[in-house]
Amino acid sequence: MRNTTQQEYTLPRSLISLMASGTGFAVASLYYAQPILSLLAVDLHTSDRTVGMIPTMTQLGYALGILLLSPLGDRHDRRQIILTKTVLLALSLVVCGMAGNIEFMMLASLLMGISATLAQDIVPAAAHLAPPQSRGKVVGTVMTGLLLGILLSRVVSGIVAEQFGWRLVYDAAALSIALFGVLAWRRLPHFTASTQISYASLLTSMKDLWRRQPALRQASYAQGLLSMAFSAFWTTLALMLHHTFHLESSVAGAFGLAGAAGAIAAPLAGRLADRRTPHLVASLGCAIVTASFAATGLSVLLSMKAQLLLLILVAVGFDFGVQTSLVAHQTIVFGIVPDARSRANALLVTCMFLGMAAGSVLGSVVLARWGWRGVMVFATATSAGAFGMRLRGEWPITRLNAVLKALSDS
Repeated sequence: MRNTTQQEYTLPRSLISLMASGTGFAVASLYYAQPILSLLAVDLHTSDRTVGMIPTMTQLGYALGILLLSPLGDRHDRRQIILTKTVLLALSLVVCGMAGNIEFMMLASLLMGISATLAQDIVPAAAHLAPPQSRGKVVGTVMTGLLLGILLSRVVSGIVAEQFGWRLVYDAAALSIALFGVLAWRRLPHFTASTQISYASLLTSMKDLWRRQPALRQASYAQGLLSMAFSAFWTTLALMLHHTFHLESSVAGAFGLAGAAGAIAAPLAGRLADRRTPHLVASLGCAIVTASFAATGLSVLLSMKAQLLLLILVAVGFDFGVQTSLVAHQTIVFGIVPDARSRANALLVTCMFLGMAAGSVLGSVVLARWGWRGVMVFATATSAGAFGMRLRGEWPITRLNAVLKALSDS
């Protein structure tokens, strides 16, 4: 691989497609378990509530990796970081496929989540290579790959696990990551670091970045709340379908096809953000998510078949809205501080996946105590909170921080 830099490198469509595929394969690793939780619970001899900790550990690992590892993209060659994480992710997936008990599976899922953060090294790399006038479009295209990875992973996982066993899901995933690694080694250019500060200073600078940029905080809080609703739905869907409708894991996974319709949101949101303002696009996405979850209240008036159709429409709607907001929020964040894109993106995505981890836990608890309607009320409330934050800014968080500071000073 020749030693080129992003300043002299022309971004071809084939490389954009490769980066989109890489983000999709990487982030898919976080979601393979969701439609097959009932199978995992039986095979690993654990309860539905305990098996729900598998996606929680994965999301926590991802948030931890984003916070501690992704900022390295500003200090080191992103190409080397991407290739290293590719190897680690492939190995982690193999380990998941070998798990014999719930404790081992949870640990392996945590490590997998950490290494799957290579998806969030690819996105800033694409933004860095793209010309400013088309950055939203390029980010949107790469994010289309990420969205398809999230949604189609559930389809593939559900079908493969039902036909051939859940372990093959992880083995095949490891193979896909290894293939991407080979292609990335041949095609990715080298990147010049934007800073030479120490790792400790790099992490400290994130705190200063968070304090100085209210737009970054607003985007992070809003996306975190949307992610909480998103994760609560997908974590509990398979268990609800199994117990209420007596449907198998392949059906739960097939819901990903409905949500895949939201894949068109990423490029559309990117183009709209380039032409208008990403702040407007983010608010629109939050409104769509809120309306979609609120529509589940109509299920009490419908037959069982009609309820399933409504769920499909809801999946299309909120997936579209979540991805619209994410692309808009990333466009906002990447434009705030060009020399600290990896750190700014790390803060945004950390909040996003902390929200997902919280959504997995709270969704499982709410499902056990109040049922599926309780989960939908929870998802509607959190997405409405994100919409309110987009309209009113971060004033609720600011007010809370001011109160806590006043108490500590006293």
